[in-house]
Amino acid sequence: MDFIKRLKPTHLRLLLKIAETGQLQIAASAMAMSQPAASRIIGDIEKQANTALFHRSPKGMEPTPVGTAFIRHARGVVAELDSLEKEVRDLTTGAAGEIRIGTVTGPAVGIVLPVLQEFRESFPDTSVTIEVGPSTELVRGLDEGRFDFIVARIPAEQDSRDFMVHPGRSEDVQLVVRASHPLVGRQGVTLDELRAYDWVIQERGSPIRLAVESAFHLAGVPVPHRIVNTSSLLVVESLLATSDVIAPQSKEVCELLSRQDFGAKLRILDINASMLVSPYFVVRNRGRHLPRAATMFFEQVLKRL
Repeated sequence: MDFIKRLKPTHLRLLLKIAETGQLQIAASAMAMSQPAASRIIGDIEKQANTALFHRSPKGMEPTPVGTAFIRHARGVVAELDSLEKEVRDLTTGAAGEIRIGTVTGPAVGIVLPVLQEFRESFPDTSVTIEVGPSTELVRGLDEGRFDFIVARIPAEQDSRDFMVHPGRSEDVQLVVRASHPLVGRQGVTLDELRAYDWVIQERGSPIRLAVESAFHLAGVPVPHRIVNTSSLLVVESLLATSDVIAPQSKEVCELLSRQDFGAKLRILDINASMLVSPYFVVRNRGRHLPRAATMFFEQVLKRL
């Protein structure tokens, strides 16, 4: 039955409408075609199949066993075509698809997550993956194609000409402690006073670590020596909950951790020195085309910045 290969989606939809309404005229009208045209299509299919698809009577049209088989398969085919149409439309408009983003911690909290909340209100079916890590790993992931774009710093050894780099912003570093810490409530705490406590801080060479060390060097105060080195926010939170440790974090992260509704019972210290991290950027690979959904998310990140 080679004629089956020549059946068009319009023919299948017409069969379904006739089965649904039982009336050729109503089905033809619903398909925006004339009754003679609809009758001719059904007649051609029956001629090729060498059997009737419907019993005709004054009460309407009832499918024959062969017609019932046609209708059953037509439902599956039309459903798949409708699903394909919706998926293509969603992918081309950004309503669906997959977005992969890499970001350092500060803008993850202050930029990417707020954009995500707004984005998902409009496009709930879009799959979004956000990976937080150090800039060196994020740039490597972007180069390998694991991310659509990243929010990070470009390492000195990386040739920035490989990327499209958009301006971001600098980060302020603040110091977060537990609510019962002896320095909570004090104004203008000095760096010398801070040296008396244990610290939990990112590894040597990290931007926040460099910002903290630079602040101490500029003030002529020795850098704290009782330090736990970790980039794990979970480890940081655990130490803050059980000791008087001091944890430098980006301003966005500190404000999140110290919010009353967050429930961590943490506070930000008021110190008499500023700690500024080098700026981060929004970076995408120059040679790769972004899918529509990723392009829309990317544009929203830039707009928020």
